Amino acid sequence: MLSGIFGKKSDHPLADIRSAQKLLDELPKNDTHKLLMDLAELIESVTGNTGFKLDHQFALLCLFDEAAQPYARKLIAEYFAPRELNSFQESRLWLVLGNLSRQTAIAYCTLFDRYAGAEKGSNTIKAQAPLLMARAVHAMVWQLKYICAHYDLVEFSIWENLAHIFIYAERQQCLDAQVRLYPGSVGNTSVRCEAGRLLGWYGSGVSSLSPVHMHLTERILAQYCADIDVQAQQNQSSLFIFDLNDPDAPVRVKMNSTVSPSMRFVGMQAMQPKLELLMKTLEKDIVPEGLILGGNYGAELIKEAVRHLLTYFIGPPVRGSVRRAIKINFNVENSFTNVVERVRAGLNFSKERPVWVIEDISVNSFLTVLSAQGSDGMRIGGVLGMQLEGVPHWGVAVVRRLLRNDASQLHVGAEILATQVTGVALSQSGGGARGFEDGQLALWLNAKPGEASDGANLLMRAGMYSANRSLQTHLNGKNYLLIPNGLQEKYIDCDMARFRLVEQEEGEE
Repeated sequence: MLSGIFGKKSDHPLADIRSAQKLLDELPKNDTHKLLMDLAELIESVTGNTGFKLDHQFALLCLFDEAAQPYARKLIAEYFAPRELNSFQESRLWLVLGNLSRQTAIAYCTLFDRYAGAEKGSNTIKAQAPLLMARAVHAMVWQLKYICAHYDLVEFSIWENLAHIFIYAERQQCLDAQVRLYPGSVGNTSVRCEAGRLLGWYGSGVSSLSPVHMHLTERILAQYCADIDVQAQQNQSSLFIFDLNDPDAPVRVKMNSTVSPSMRFVGMQAMQPKLELLMKTLEKDIVPEGLILGGNYGAELIKEAVRHLLTYFIGPPVRGSVRRAIKINFNVENSFTNVVERVRAGLNFSKERPVWVIEDISVNSFLTVLSAQGSDGMRIGGVLGMQLEGVPHWGVAVVRRLLRNDASQLHVGAEILATQVTGVALSQSGGGARGFEDGQLALWLNAKPGEASDGANLLMRAGMYSANRSLQTHLNGKNYLLIPNGLQEKYIDCDMARFRLVEQEEGEE
């Protein structure tokens, strides 16, 4: 788009800050997508022109980056909206925001490399070095966020650049230098704060989160990033390790493991009481005014994100049973509606079913690897129907973890909810109440061997459970009254609810 206007270095339109401002003023303000695409291209052009003096390159980068911020915030609110986006919207927004964040991160890191390498003119931006480094790490947070939103393989350069910046800031004793990240930003930040936010967020199991929960957990950590500690000494509150000499994704601290001087330990103990206080407020269905999340989110959704973070502070989820490396084939259905169709007698059996090769499996979970073409529609919290070849009944699982490898294959980790389910029709007990249509189909989760069977778990269409509404159903020749006993979990298109059972005589109400 803009590449045709750039000529020789001597007549480069960005060689003068006034002409750069004029070029910025002429960009299409009424088309946010195109504006951000053009700004990403301008930032890329600034990065690639090593003929610019350091102070001029930094001024240009700040000019275009700051101009992009309000427009980016608008699209960020759309991309990480509470509602599910259609594939076209999601792809369009991801391409624009992902490219902008990547070009911005590359630009700041490239400029930092020139500065840290003591290129001629480095002294001209010495006073701004803490801001340069903080913005570089901040841009990498967003670059990482869009990579994770697609469950893509994280670029090694992110960890390498982070280590490089952290080492330099530590040696120059400016890790904690306070800077205002952008004009109008609330509060100050520092290189340590931004690095702690990146490491603490990524270490807290992002591959098990939906994109909207990724966004919320990152925003919450940004709110309290001053309480994230990154130190050279390990202590009882240390959660993650990041090795400056061998940079890679942060790993969970293992007590009594070998410690080297290049390791930095991330702790978030000081944040825990603040999150617990936030949780108490959210449980009253109140979203604090001072909580800046970049969009409008309900208390329940935010509460799920806070609960996830607190879980990782106390201790990450551990696998309940051993997985065994054994290859078996499953017939698979994706989405609650499709699973119900399969389970109900003979509906839609002409439809061809995908077959998954399961890499390893346990009593409670399994792992499979899908090709790029076969992974469409996979979402965290998506319900899967599964049928072992040669077995007549269906079971159900829920997608818990997604991660792509360097061959663009998608690793899918799923929790098995039940190895056998039965389709049932639900009606209201007493009838007449609004908000529920009699005859609605649900999935009755048969208890696993060894599980208590004093009640029943049902998968129901999303939003249909009510703690104040009893239901009735018929199963295996018996009539049951289903008395609500708690909403267990919400998934993408259905909810799992627990009921107490009362067997009824024929005709009993």
